[in-house]
Amino acid sequence: MDWRAINFDWNRARAFLVAAEEGSLSAAARALRVAQPTLGRQVSALEQELGVVLFERVGRDLVLTPSGWELVDHVRAMGEAANQVSLTAAGQSQQIEGSICISASDSFATYSLAPIIGKLRREQPGIEIRVIASNKPSDLRRREADIAIRHFRPEEPDLIARKIHETEAYFYATPDYLREIGNPTTVDGFQHADFLGFDGIETMLAAVNTVGLGLTLRNFPILIDNHAVQWEMVKQSVGIGVMTAEIGDAEPTVERILPDMEPFVVPIWLTTHRELRTSRRVRIVFDFLAEEIGRDRR
Repeated sequence: MDWRAINFDWNRARAFLVAAEEGSLSAAARALRVAQPTLGRQVSALEQELGVVLFERVGRDLVLTPSGWELVDHVRAMGEAANQVSLTAAGQSQQIEGSICISASDSFATYSLAPIIGKLRREQPGIEIRVIASNKPSDLRRREADIAIRHFRPEEPDLIARKIHETEAYFYATPDYLREIGNPTTVDGFQHADFLGFDGIETMLAAVNTVGLGLTLRNFPILIDNHAVQWEMVKQSVGIGVMTAEIGDAEPTVERILPDMEPFVVPIWLTTHRELRTSRRVRIVFDFLAEEIGRDRR
């Protein structure tokens, strides 16, 4: 290989790749945690090094030029290779001190994770913790997180997972809202009630109707992409919402609707990348989370 023919800076190529994937300089700067002018200079410098124009600026957005499209897949392959190097090196680390990123659904992060993180910090003060609270699964293969707490089993072959527990979820409402709709005691009595749904309502609707409610899209006039916000709306008598039993039953302002209804089963999986499982720090945190989440539900 003629190494002298490689005449560009990898950091600038990374800036180009992230800008292409994020669609704007501001979003790319946030992803890389650098100032937007710095990232813009890196992209411009790469264009000068390569002698091509990579982007057209359309308002605040970036649109790849034909030359940019020709190059982006090659740079993406470089990024995947660099990520694999980082994963492999991180997996060999025996240091406990350092940072670790944990992702979880917003409801789990809001209502269940805080005391667990507090205990982890007390026992392992050398570990710096970043929490991503999102219902969008973090891509562990691209290092968006080191460990994920998920409610589904991962299918990717390079991820490993441990099923920690299965919890139950029910529908809840305030007594005020139930009085507003006539205090129904049968499934039929909820045919005209307002339920609070999430993005991907068709999937949720299919799951809801497995317990015999017989709802339609008209029963979900409000869709929310955040479970914690949905739960607050339930407590404010906006409508009926679903929540796990350990959270819902502990909330004094709400009650289960139709207490004898079959619950929704919600699995809890702990997941990490196979390469990272050999890291001492990841192994310690993974095992700690498994123990504490399991303990909380015994």
